[in-house]
Formats: sequence, structure tokens, C-alpha cells
Amino acid sequence: MASSKKVGNNRLENGVNGRPSSKHKEGPVVMDTKAVFAALYSMCEENATYFSGGAKGTQGDAARRLVEVMTRIQEHAHSLEPVITGFAAVYHHFDFDPHIPANGYRSLVKVVRCCLLHIIQKGSYITTSRRSIFFRAAHNAGEMEAYCNALCQLRALLYLAQRLLHDNNHGNLFFHEESGLSQSFVREYSSMHKGCFYGRCLGFQFTPAIRPCLQTIAIGLVAFGENYRPNQSGLGVAATSFFTSGKYAIDPELRGAEFERITQNLDVHFWKTFWNITETEVLSSLASMTSTQVKVNRALSVPPVPFDLPLGAETFVTIAPPSAHIGTAPVQMRLISYDLREGQDSEALLSLARPEGGTISLSLGLKTKRSPPSPYLLVHFHGGGFVAQTSKSHEPYLKSWSQELGVPILSVDYSLAPEAPFPRALEECFYAYCWALRNHRLLGWTGEKVCLAGDSAGGNLCLTTSMRAAAHGVRMPDGLVMAYPVTLLTAYASPSRLLTLMDPLLPLSVLSRCLSAYAGNESPTEKQVERASTLSLVRRDTALLLRDFQKGASNWIYSLLDPNRAAANTAAEAPPGATGAVRKSVSESSISSQHSDAPLPSEPTEFSTRRVSQKSQTCQDLRGHYNSSSHPAPLLSERAPEDVSLFKEHDASMSSALSSVAIPPPAGEEGSDLEHCSEYPLGFEPLRSEKLAEMRVESSPVVKDPYCSPLLAPDSMLKGLPPVHIVACALDPMLDDSVMFAKRLRNMEQPVTLCVVDDLPHGFLSLSQLSRETREAANVCVERIRVVFTQDTPSGPRKHRKLERTDRSVSASSGETSSLSVSSTEGENCR
Repeated sequence: MASSKKVGNNRLENGVNGRPSSKHKEGPVVMDTKAVFAALYSMCEENATYFSGGAKGTQGDAARRLVEVMTRIQEHAHSLEPVITGFAAVYHHFDFDPHIPANGYRSLVKVVRCCLLHIIQKGSYITTSRRSIFFRAAHNAGEMEAYCNALCQLRALLYLAQRLLHDNNHGNLFFHEESGLSQSFVREYSSMHKGCFYGRCLGFQFTPAIRPCLQTIAIGLVAFGENYRPNQSGLGVAATSFFTSGKYAIDPELRGAEFERITQNLDVHFWKTFWNITETEVLSSLASMTSTQVKVNRALSVPPVPFDLPLGAETFVTIAPPSAHIGTAPVQMRLISYDLREGQDSEALLSLARPEGGTISLSLGLKTKRSPPSPYLLVHFHGGGFVAQTSKSHEPYLKSWSQELGVPILSVDYSLAPEAPFPRALEECFYAYCWALRNHRLLGWTGEKVCLAGDSAGGNLCLTTSMRAAAHGVRMPDGLVMAYPVTLLTAYASPSRLLTLMDPLLPLSVLSRCLSAYAGNESPTEKQVERASTLSLVRRDTALLLRDFQKGASNWIYSLLDPNRAAANTAAEAPPGATGAVRKSVSESSISSQHSDAPLPSEPTEFSTRRVSQKSQTCQDLRGHYNSSSHPAPLLSERAPEDVSLFKEHDASMSSALSSVAIPPPAGEEGSDLEHCSEYPLGFEPLRSEKLAEMRVESSPVVKDPYCSPLLAPDSMLKGLPPVHIVACALDPMLDDSVMFAKRLRNMEQPVTLCVVDDLPHGFLSLSQLSRETREAANVCVERIRVVFTQDTPSGPRKHRKLERTDRSVSASSGETSSLSVSSTEGENCR
């Protein structure tokens, strides 16, 4: 879907498509829609006719189930066919360009087609095997019922997408309000059944090579969630979960139900604990042994002291240490280098090293050859939803990048939410970037070219760090490489975000908790949650069985055996609004505090006319923006509408093309927000969960700050950004973030490229060692980084565009940034 024409570089071609170029696209992408539905109808009718013959007993019950499910599938298909045909005729209006056919509407249609293809495949197996004595009618009926349920929920998502198409009929992918349709989607997510996507159908939309990994993660997650207790060691819970994971492997329905419960009801601290399992010494040591061996892998702790960063011959900027929320503290980093380079074994660098468990992190033999400093440096910001993981979790692919690119890599271990919400992570990333510029000799770098790279939340920090460098007049990086970045932290609905209903790695409830934590709306303390009663019985029985076989178990095993422990503290919980209000007020005040950036003014200021010989007052620490004024800078929501060009003007020709597909809001929607059926055509209702999800999508001005949601930044803050290279996933709920941000930069004539990889989930970099497809997708990121390092640039460090215009006396800054544009071969699916 995301790549229809392929010419040019084979290596890039393989990486973007996630499969060798000699193979054509899978059925869901290239098969004609009419042919797919014709095959589906034929298969359903043939099997329904066969199994309606009147078998008796257990086999007869399974036959009856098969007849019923075949009939339901046909009903869904008859309603879906015109909807899919309509989307196929109009979704090209939302692409980045004709060579990059990717947006959330295309992704939804692809997922539906993929589900239909799986149904046809399983139905064909039933057709050819139903006369065999080994044919398991009940098992196959369960398979078909699971995919029928998934098809029903996908039908509901397409109806919601039609509503989005009506409200966003000007080529935009986001509904730019947190009320109305966005609230409607959150309400639907809270009540819709999602377990069908996490049982037998888990990961059906992704490449087959990655599905076993996703199933393993899902089984581990539900077993971990069953045994999880607040303030308990994650490794201890993982060890206990090993004994209870078997039932989730053999019972997909139980796994799906438990997965849905966990994703809906457990708070951000659970996800922090689960995702940080990879940080434990056992797993990190195992990953280290199987990854590329490097000469330098040193954890650093940089003292929080202010320093002066030169800007030119006679100017400098004072970089103050991060201080938001938790006060000043050392900034944690990790230096990775495949070769030992000059300066990396210096006393000055070794004095910053912090001790770590596990293997020796710096290999210095008596005859170790020291290579000269590299002309390139990669500064990396890791992902993890702003709440989890460190550079240690991302070591495997960073080590291979250091080898392939031949550059040292500095990865920043920024402080995590909810203990350190926005803007703490941004402050630390900016401080680390400036520290690297000033201390380049310690890193084995000549100080020539620097690239910022990050995935997911790290991609957001790449953008905001560059924006902050521009605001302070600090040297800009030579390029940004972002993998599946989040550029909009608001609760705005978009077609790709509808995929959160089924995504096993990024469900909406988990995504909203992470973003709320970064905005300061989540409490930094854990709370107890009530377990489902039926699953509590299963847990109790399993625990009793473990007790019989594990005599002499330690106290943390015995604490597991108490079935009433989970609900012990629910009555004593504080109202969610109390703590949330406190955290919200802290984060809101941080925007207007001395620790926040002021947006760049769109009008000419004293800065734009100042000579280099004068000391720049705008190139100060964040507090410098506010010491001169008692009033905080306005938030984006308070700016004039013309400052932000995210939403296009009305296009009459496009509106007429979309009118036949879009669905207007139902009449009388206001005041009837509890009427679920009002969102869908008469006679249709999606499957509902027995228990509503705990969804608190709180509106906060923090998430609309440009340094939090770069997509909402005014043009004045985005002009002058270095070349931006985005690698997105066609099936990622964050796809629309990448497409819309790339559109904004292109419309501003900023250098930008967009690559979209097929059939891989969000977070594929962390899975790059598990399959050929993920390795090839990771290679796309490597190639983009190489482009940043090898592209032609004006001599000397890259400055902010404003400095280039005002510094006429310095020849190095006479070139315009437009010369950095990265062109692509016509017809490639990366531009």
C-alpha cells in the first residue's frame, strides 16, 4: 500500500517494502476489491451449504456455528464493499504525494482487506479439509468466529472514518478539536470489544515473520499483568509470570480477554514496569552478547553546571542545566562507538563515567589502536512513550548503527514521566546536545557534522530540541532522522489513530496514559486496581497449584497467593481528579515559568537586527525569556489563527469528490452522547465490552504547546529547521502524525523526505534483530542518517536561518538552507 512503484536503489527498496523487491505485494494490497469480495461470497456460500446438511451431536453444533458465522461474514461484506470502494476512490487526496501513497484511510482499508484475505484463506482450508477425518470443526468454527468479530469491529471503524472524512474534507487528517468527533471516538473505544484482536487474530495485519514475536509479547504481557503488584520488582513478577503463561498460550480467547482488561484498567506505572523489563541485567546482558561488539560503550553522568557555548568569534550563549519539576540533577548519557577514537579514553571523559552492572563497557587493550576523531556524530533520543526505557534498551541497533556508519553515538537517557513531565525531557536533551557541541573532542568527534535521531517519543524530542536550538541561536544539527515520531500529543482524532483499537503495541488507552503522564496529568504514585472476579479465581487456582509444587518459595511468591490483595486498597483510592489537578497545575505553570521556552515571534525583533559583535540576549537559558517580562508567552491556542497553517483552506473540487463517501454527523447528536448506535447506520451495532475502559482524556494547554506538539507550531518556529527525514509505518497509529508534519514542511518549502514501510508495527527498531523485514526497515533509517552526513552543506557549522541572514561578515553562513534539500529519484517510495 505504501509503495506502489519501485525503481532505483535495491537496498533502499528492500528496506522500505519490508521484503525483497523480487516479490510482489501481498494480496490485500494489489488484489482487486471486487475479486476479493467475489471470492469471499463464493467461499461462504459453499461452506454454508455444505454444513447445513444436518450433522448431529458435537459435530452438528460446530456445523451450526460454521453456518451462522458464514452468514454473518456475508452480511458484513455486503455492507463493507461499497464503503471500501468509496474510500479507494478518494483516499489519494490525503497522500503526501503520488509517489508516497500513505495515510490513515489507506491503512484502515488495507487492514480490512487483510482481514478479508485471512477469512478467505481459512475458509478455503475448511473447504478442502472438511471431509477429512482429522478435520476439527469446532476449532475452525472458533477461528472463523474470531475473524468475523474482528470484521464487525473493523466495519465500525470504517464508519467512524467516514465521519472523519466528512469533517476533514479539506485534505487534513486530524479533526482539530478535542470535543465532538474526537470525544465520540474515545467514547466508542471505551465501550467497543477489543479482545478479538488480541486472541486468535493477534497481529493478523502485520508481516507473518513478526507475528510470533507479537504473540510472545502478548502472552508475556497478560501473564505479567496477572501477577503484577505495585512497588514489586519487575524481574520478580516476570519470573512468576513464567509459570502462569501457559494457559494464555493455549487459550487465545482467555488471552484476548485478559489483554483487553489490562490495557483498559492498569495505570502508566504498570506499563513503565513492563517495558523496563528489558533494562534488567539478565536481559540486557543477553541482548549485549547477541548484538554487535563495540570498543566503547560507556554510561556517562554529566554534572548539572552552566557553561558557555561559543556561537562565533565574539559571541556565546550560556547553557543552564535542566531544573524543571525535580530540580537540578546530572544528565545521563551513553557513548557508543564501534572503534576507539581519540579522546574517548581521556581522563576527562572517564571522570564522567557512571558505574554499571554487567560486562565491561570500555574495551582498552594494551595495544588497542586509537582511530582519529570522526567527522560525524549521531545524537540519539530513545523512544518509550516518554515514560519508560533508556539507551540500554536500544543498545542492539545503536551498536550496529555505529559499525555501519562508522560514527560515535551519544544516546541521552532523559528523565521520564510521570515523575518528570514536560518540559524536563526537552531540557535535558537540549542540554546534552549543547554539551556535545562544546565537548566534541571527548566524544571522538571533530565537531563537523551532527545528526539528531530518535524513534517515537525520541522523534518528538529531536524536533523540539532543534526548535529550541533555533530559539536560542545555537548551532543547528545538520539533519534530523525520526522513526515513527509523535508530533501531536492532543486527543485529536485521525484515521490512523483509529488503529489503536487493534494495535497490540499501542492501544489508545495506553497511548493516552503515556501522553497524559508527559503532560503532567498522571499521578507519580501508583494505585491499586480491581481485578476481574473470574480471572481472580483463575489466578487463585494457579497460585495454589504453584504453592503445591514450589515448597519453600520466597515471600514474593507467597504474596502472590493472596487473592484479595489486589482489591485491598481500592476503597482507599483518592479521587482521580484531586491528584490530577495538582499535576496539571504544576505542568501549566512550567510553561510560563523560568524553565520554559518562549515561542519565536513572527514579527522582526531586536534579535533579527543585532550584529554578531553584540552579546545575544536571546541566546540564554530558558529563564532569560521570562526575566524581562512578568507575563508568560502566549500558548499556541492564544495565537492568531494565521500563525499556524496546519489546516488548509476549503477545496471545492475535493469536497465534491468526498461527499459521496463521507457520512455527516447524525441528527440530534448533541445531548445524546450515550447513544452508541447514533454513530452508525441504522441496524448496525459493534460488539461491546462487558466493562467500560477507564479513559480519562483530559484537555490540557500543555499538549498544545509547540515544544510538546510540533505539528501545532507556527510557521515561524519551523522555518530554518535542518533537513528532516521521517521513516513511518503504514500500519502505525502515529502514521498521520508523520504524513501531516511532512506536508507542513513541504508546504513551507522546508527540506523533508518521507519513507513509509509496510506491514510492520510501531517500534520496529527495537525488534530489528528478530526478522529480515525489521532489519531492512532499520536499514532505511541508516541510509537516511548517511544522507545527512554525506549531503553537501555550506562550509562551517550550520546556524539558525536568522543568524545566517544577520551575520553578513562571516562567509561560512552566506549560503541559504534551501541548498540542503534532499532530492529523490522519481518513482521511489521514499521522498
